[in-house]
Amino acid sequence: MSPWTIAGFELAWPWLLILLPLPWLVRKWMAPVAQSRVVARIPFAAEFSNPSESLSPRSQELPRLLLAALIWALMLFAAARPAWYGDAVALPVSGRDLLLAVDISGSMQMQDFTLSGQQVDRLTATKAVADAFINRREGDRVGLILFGSNAYVQTPLTFDRQTVITLLDEAVVGLAGKATAIGDAIGLAVKRLEQSNRDKQIASKQQVLVLLTDGVNTAGELSVKQATELAAQHGLIIYTIGIGADAMTVRSFFGSQQINPSAELDEQMLTDIAGQTGGRYFRARDTQQLQQIYAMIDQLEPVARESAVFRPRHSLFVWPLALGGLLACLLALSMTHWRDVWRR
Repeated sequence: MSPWTIAGFELAWPWLLILLPLPWLVRKWMAPVAQSRVVARIPFAAEFSNPSESLSPRSQELPRLLLAALIWALMLFAAARPAWYGDAVALPVSGRDLLLAVDISGSMQMQDFTLSGQQVDRLTATKAVADAFINRREGDRVGLILFGSNAYVQTPLTFDRQTVITLLDEAVVGLAGKATAIGDAIGLAVKRLEQSNRDKQIASKQQVLVLLTDGVNTAGELSVKQATELAAQHGLIIYTIGIGADAMTVRSFFGSQQINPSAELDEQMLTDIAGQTGGRYFRARDTQQLQQIYAMIDQLEPVARESAVFRPRHSLFVWPLALGGLLACLLALSMTHWRDVWRR
């Protein structure tokens, strides 16, 4: 028989309740000799089998019969494993592990982007757009790597997107050095994802790295080629973003002149990284393009929409069991007391 459930209440073994009339049947149908054998097996069968002898004086017979019946019912109810299911709790659903690697080298302070009509540096524009991107990644575990001359994990993989946003907003140019260690950033991403998989004992459905930089690999212990091969071996998809305007007007002693602030951007390197790992390279020349790129990544890596809920199960068998045990003790004490009175 399947569990019986109604309005959040469940009996795992409801068929045990069929045994409720068993003591009465023992008294009704079994011969006195057979009853004496069954008494040792069925709790309180003596109360039902020969009340005139076991329940004295006679004024106490009916209450004790009812008490014995209640104890028997409580014991069966406890054995049926009653439980209560609490309110549904939403569980985080992870479609993927998503790491953001953001360049905070010295060149990220170049003010060739516009935000809300104001001229801002590249890192400020990146923060504004990436914050909105992170906030949309409901269901994914998101982590943050910052890199300059060195790469380090600013935020480990977490479902707490607000913490990732806060720590990204606290990043400042030059915090990790003035150079650019792109290879080390990729290698660190692979290491953290593998460590996360070991901790979870199971790999995520998909692992993604979004790497944003404005330059070329100029530092670090791991070359970009080695890091990319390592990422490909571990199934890490890398989307690369090259950030920086193509033209910028600057004032000098000789007057205004046009320069290319992204002259050092190694687009071929970023294209190769994305191509070898199954990702894609994007070029962001202004804030609007950067927003479009992150929106496109949202489409390429859609957020998992399936729902996952959990209803906590609270076992209740201990309560009828404890009450039945307490009543059994009281019944035993009562029987002992009245036997002593009757003998006197």
